[in-house]
Amino acid sequence: MSKQFKISLKNEDDKEKSKLYDDTNPKSIESFAKKLIGYSFEDILKRQIYPDTAEESEPNYNNKSRKGGLGNLIEKEYFKYEINNKSEPDFHKAGVELKVTPYEEKNNGELRAGERLVLGMISYKKPIENNFDNSHLWRKSKLLLLIYYLRKRPSINNLIFKINYVTLFTPPERDLDIIKHDYSIIVEKIQNGRADELSESDTMYLGASTKGATRGKSMTSQYYPPYSLARGRAFCYKITYMSFVLNTYITTHKVTYEPIIKDINSLKFLSFEEYIVNKINAFIGKTDKDLCKIFSREYNNNKAQWSDLGYRMLGIKSNLAEEFIKANIVEKSIRIEDNGKIKESISLPPFNFKELAYEEWEDSQLFNYFNETKFLFIVFIKEGDVYKLKGCQLWNLPHHDFKIVKEGWKKIQYMVKTGNNKNGIIFTKKTTKNGIVIRNNLPKKENNEIIHIRPHTQKRYYKLSNGEIFGDNPSNGDELPDGRIMTKQSFWINNSYILTQLKNI
Repeated sequence: MSKQFKISLKNEDDKEKSKLYDDTNPKSIESFAKKLIGYSFEDILKRQIYPDTAEESEPNYNNKSRKGGLGNLIEKEYFKYEINNKSEPDFHKAGVELKVTPYEEKNNGELRAGERLVLGMISYKKPIENNFDNSHLWRKSKLLLLIYYLRKRPSINNLIFKINYVTLFTPPERDLDIIKHDYSIIVEKIQNGRADELSESDTMYLGASTKGATRGKSMTSQYYPPYSLARGRAFCYKITYMSFVLNTYITTHKVTYEPIIKDINSLKFLSFEEYIVNKINAFIGKTDKDLCKIFSREYNNNKAQWSDLGYRMLGIKSNLAEEFIKANIVEKSIRIEDNGKIKESISLPPFNFKELAYEEWEDSQLFNYFNETKFLFIVFIKEGDVYKLKGCQLWNLPHHDFKIVKEGWKKIQYMVKTGNNKNGIIFTKKTTKNGIVIRNNLPKKENNEIIHIRPHTQKRYYKLSNGEIFGDNPSNGDELPDGRIMTKQSFWINNSYILTQLKNI
C-alpha cells in the first residue's frame, strides 16, 4: 500500500488520526483540499477544520511583504509537509504543484484573477531547455492544484480571506499549442542574450514576469552572451489567462466567448500570430463597403464599423474573441487618410491622479499596460469615398521605446505631484463665444514621440482652487493631490508614432 499522509497530534499517545490523503494520488490530494472551501486562512490556523490537530503555528503568515505566505500556510498548517525550494512539484509522488492564488470580484459581479500565476524562476546560471515537453517548467506545472481565495480591498488582514474554489488544472490542448509557442519565443530571446528585453506582451498566455523587490538588487548577469545584466524573471500564466481559467474552467460564472481557432489542428503548423495574419490578409484589397456586404453588416461609417469588420474577418460575431481575452490582445482598426496620416490617436484606460502621483515606473499603470498588452492593428487606406483593407499586424511596444514613454510619464507625474504653481498644473480660464473654457499647461502631443495625455471623456468637470466649478457631473472629474479637480484624463498613443510602427504592411 502507498504511503499515506497523517496529521500529527499534540499528544503522541492519542489514538492515531484517520488517514487524510494519499500523497501519490492527485484526486485524493484534491479531495482533501476541497475541504478548505468556505473556510478562511484564519480558520485553518485556529483548527476549525481539524480542531484537535497540530502544534503551534508559524507566525507572520499575514506579513504582506512575505511573498507566498498564504501558500506556505496551506502547505505547512493544512497539508503538513515541510516547505522547501526543491525543483520538483510540491506533491512529487503525484506530480502535483500547489498554487494558492487570489481572485477579485468587480462591482458588476465579474470575477478576475488577482495576479499572474508564477510557475517557476528562469535561471541565468545554466542553459535553458529548448523543448517545452522536457522542460523543468512543464515537469513542475503540468498538473496544478489551484486554490482560489477571494481577496477584498482594502484589507489589513489577509488571513480573513475565504477559499472558494479548489481544483486540479492542466491547460487544455487548444491552450497548450499556444503556450508551447510562447515558451519558444521566451527561450529564443534568452538564448540570444536578450533576457533584459523580455516583455509579457511578447507572448500570449505564458509570460516572463519580473521578480525581485527592486530593479537594482535583482539585476543578474545572463548565462548567454553578451552576458549583459537582466532583471530576474519567472515563467507565469498571465492575469488575463488566469481570469479566463477562473471564469470558464472553474467557476459557474460562465462568460460566452467565441474562439478564433475552431480546429485545434490549425496550430500544428502555424503559430497563432501567423494564423491571424493569414485570416485577415485573405481580404486584402476589399473595401469597407465590400466587407459590409460580405458580412451582411449595415454600412454606416460609425467608428465601430471598422472594428466590427476586423472581428468578422476573424470569424467572430460578438467581438469577444476567446484568444484575445486570454492573451490581452486589443484590436484596433487604423484608417490612413488621403494625406498619408492617421487621423486619431489611440486612447488607453483612464488613470487616477492620486495613484499616478505616487507610482514607481515599473509598478505603474502605464508601464503594466504596455508590458502586458499586444495590439492587432488592422489597416485600411482611404481611396475615394471608401477605405480599402491594406493588411494587419500584431504589435507590442518595442523594448527600446519604453525609455521614451517613461520620460513622458515622469514629466506628467512631476507636474501632478507639484500642484498649483509654475512647475505644476496650472488652470487658465478663457472666455470664448461658447462660454468659459479651462486650459492647462500639461505636455502636448509634440512634447513626446509616443504618448500624450488628454481628456478621456467628452464632458468636462473642473473644481478650481478658489472653489469655482465648471461642469455638471462630478463623475467626469478626478481629484488632484492638491484638492483641485479636473476632467478625467488618460494616456494616448500618438497617431504619428503608430504610423511609424506599421512596418510590416
